[in-house]
Amino acid sequence: MVMGGKAIQHCLRAGLMDEIEINLVPVLLGRGVPLFHKLGAVRLERTLVVDAPGVTHLRYQVLKEDGRRGSPRGKK
Repeated sequence: MVMGGKAIQHCLRAGLMDEIEINLVPVLLGRGVPLFHKLGAVRLERTLVVDAPGVTHLRYQVLKEDGRRGSPRGKK
């Protein structure tokens, strides 16, 4: 699923996100919505890194506030 910065922020606040995958391409566009703007601390555990020509694929597990896997604000 592809989401923009605002949608990701809403999902993280609601505790609906267990995993985040970022496909990083080294191009600065100069605009957009930061993924973690005004969220406070979001704890992530890296689960995958794939470095390919022109792109790096990153996958993170969202950790709860107590360090367990799952969303930080969810009731799991």
